[in-house]
Order: sequence, then structure tokens, then C-alpha cells
Amino acid sequence: MSNNLGMDVRKSPRSRCRLDSKIHYFKQVADGRVINISRTGLALELATKLTAAAGSQVTIENDDIGHLEGVVRWNYGGRVGIMFRPNSNSIAKVAAYFRHFHQEIRPVLRG
Repeated sequence: MSNNLGMDVRKSPRSRCRLDSKIHYFKQVADGRVINISRTGLALELATKLTAAAGSQVTIENDDIGHLEGVVRWNYGGRVGIMFRPNSNSIAKVAAYFRHFHQEIRPVLRG
């Protein structure tokens, strides 16, 4: 991705997926689905409202990967972008997920 405007852009390519998850922010718990993931972060489509602002610490709970710790990068339109905390074991868990479980999800086109 080109960075002509000096903006902070994605540094790692994302892979599409569909992983049912829960996101925890203090005492709030929201259901959602991971819609894309990379080695540094993920995007989560929310089924319920979450009030976490950019910079908030969150935990994502997922059956395939486990518990992931991260920081909210953006929260807009029912979706949340999460950057994994570099000092947690989240990055190692995601690397193991890519090695053993990940299957790229392709969009279904109806004709």
C-alpha cells in the first residue's frame, strides 16, 4: 500500500477468514467474527455494540487461536481494528494459527 500522504498504513498483508470470537473490554463482552487477520492484527465485525475507543486495551477470545491481547486501532461502523500487543504471546499464537489451521476464505459470488 502506497503511503503518499504520510499516514500510518497497514504493514502486514491480511488474510480473509471467518472466526467466531468474543472481545473483552473492561466488563463489556461483545460477540463478533474475525473477518481478516495478519501477523500483527485483525479486523473484527461486531454483532453487538462495543464502546472501546482507539488506544483501548482489549482481549479477543477465539476457539481456534485462544486469547489474544491487543490495542484498538479503530472502531467504526460495527467493525473494530485490533493491533496485537508486541510483548504478549499473541503474535506466537497467530503464527501457529497460520502454520496449522488457516484457510483463506474467498467471497461467494452469486450469479
